[in-house]
Order: sequence, then structure tokens, then C-alpha cells
Amino acid sequence: MAAALLGLSIVLAVSVGAVAIPPGTVWGIALDRILPGVVTPDWSAGRANIVWEIRFPRVILAGLVGAGLGLVGAALQSVTRNPLADPHLLGISSGGAFGAIAALLHTGMFLGLLTVPLMAFGGALLATVLVLAVAHLAGASSADRLVLAGVAVSFVIMACANILIFLGDPRATHTVVFWMLGGLGLAQWSNLIWPMAVLLPCGLWLWAQAGRLNAMSLGDETAASLGIEVSRFRLTVFVVAALITGVMVAFSGLIGFVGLMMPHLVRLVVGGDTRHVLPASALAGAVFLIWADALARVVMAPEDVPIGVVTGLIGGVFFIWMMARRR
Repeated sequence: MAAALLGLSIVLAVSVGAVAIPPGTVWGIALDRILPGVVTPDWSAGRANIVWEIRFPRVILAGLVGAGLGLVGAALQSVTRNPLADPHLLGISSGGAFGAIAALLHTGMFLGLLTVPLMAFGGALLATVLVLAVAHLAGASSADRLVLAGVAVSFVIMACANILIFLGDPRATHTVVFWMLGGLGLAQWSNLIWPMAVLLPCGLWLWAQAGRLNAMSLGDETAASLGIEVSRFRLTVFVVAALITGVMVAFSGLIGFVGLMMPHLVRLVVGGDTRHVLPASALAGAVFLIWADALARVVMAPEDVPIGVVTGLIGGVFFIWMMARRR
């Protein structure tokens, strides 16, 4: 059902925007590009370019980013036993943003198209190490206060990122600031290979570790009694989470709260077994971000509202609801 909803969401989201295009036309254009000659074109070249060259890559990128963030959120919540764990709140997204900003404004594209993703991954990994170090220095256990350490590290890293923006080329700062608020307007077919190449193997690895994640969610002592090397496994999951988050941030900017909301929502439907929560969170994150991007395109058309603003508003309300529910 979720997969069917994802396919329907892709088609409907491609059809909405500043220029509305009927879903039937969207199907026709897609079939014509995939299997030329199957259908007789009855649309203009301009509409074909809007659908195939602009909206389809953007919607697919939204699905990939949403799936990655939802997957990471579910894994982090299990491995830390903290229901508030999220790549945004733990500072991983901020670290990815710092690395990407450094590449865009200061180091230059010294590795070609791989520069921004690799720098974003490096920043996300650095943020992960800092969060774990702060939690250790504070004397906190592995599960508690981790979010507080992440928030503190996130503030420090974003302050450093703002310094990089202040010292950078003023002509490029407007683009970087818009990118920091989250945006999918730069999506292209050629760029989709990188988030897909990271998400698929990392997602399959996390799913293969679902049994261990279930054990970790019961506590470190229980996991250790089952033969799991707790510290090493937690660090490995954090590195994988940093890799996914860093690459997603490199192509979409800062998008918060997806990893926080989706695992909680899907647990209401599929239960707490991580074998079900991980794929369900990925699918739910993809559908959610596709529609959040569609809303960002139409709410102030023809201008695009940064998608991070949309997810921030929804996520803030969800966060308040979670606090009230837990009380």
C-alpha cells in the first residue's frame, strides 16, 4: 500500500506547480520518454520539458531525501533508545551543511561533482564524533542527554557555518542561504545517481542489522548479553547515518524533522519491530517530503518556498504534540 501510495504521489506531485499539468499528460510524457513511439504526443515541447527535465528529477530527489532521512531517524532512535533522536537534532545535518558550505564558498570543486557530497559527509562525520565526545565528557550514558549534546554541537557548527558564509563571496551567499533553508530546485537527472548509490546499500545494510537494532532498543546490557559489541555497533550505525545524511544534505540543503516524525508515525501502524519500522519509515519519509515539496511549489507560486521552512513548521507542531502526548 505504501509503495502504491508512493507511485501515485510521484505522478500527482509532478502535475502540480505554477503550471498545472493533468496527470494523464504526465503519464503520456513519461511513457514517451521511456518508450518512444508508444503514445502519440498531444502536448507542447514546453510542457514536456517542465515534466521530464524539471519536475520528475525534483520529485524523485524529494523521495530519495525523504526516504534517507526517515531511515536514518528510525535507526538512530533504535540505537540510542531515544525517541527524539533525529539527524537534525543530533547535529549531523548541521555538520553536513558546514562541509557543503566550505566546499561551495571556499575550497572549490577540487574533486569535481563529488566535492560537495564528500565534504558534506566529512562534516556530518565530524559532527557525529563531536556529539559522542561531548556526551562522553558530560558523563552522560549512551542513551540519555544525547539529544542535548547534539543540539549544543549543532549550534556551534551552525555558528561556524555562518562565519564561512560571512567570509565568503557575497555574490554566492544568497544561493547558499537559500540552500541552507532546504531546496530541491537544483535537481537534475545526472545528480540522482549519487543519493541513490548511497541510500540503497546503506539502507539494505541497516535493514540487515534490524535484529541488532531491536536488541539495542532494549538496552545496552540486553544487547551485550546477546553478543553484540555495543560501542562498536553504535559507532558503525552513526557512521552510516552520517554518510546518508551528508549526501542528502549535499543535494537538498537542511531539511529537519523528517527523521523525527516518520518513525513515530509508522510505529502506530506497523508496531515497534525494526524490521518493519525501517522500510516503512523510508517509504513514509519519501511520500511526506514529496508532498511537502509540492506544497512549497504552490503555496506562493510562481516562487518556491524553501522546503525546510515547510518541514520546520510541520515538525515543530509535531514536536509539541509529542511533548504533550508523552506528558
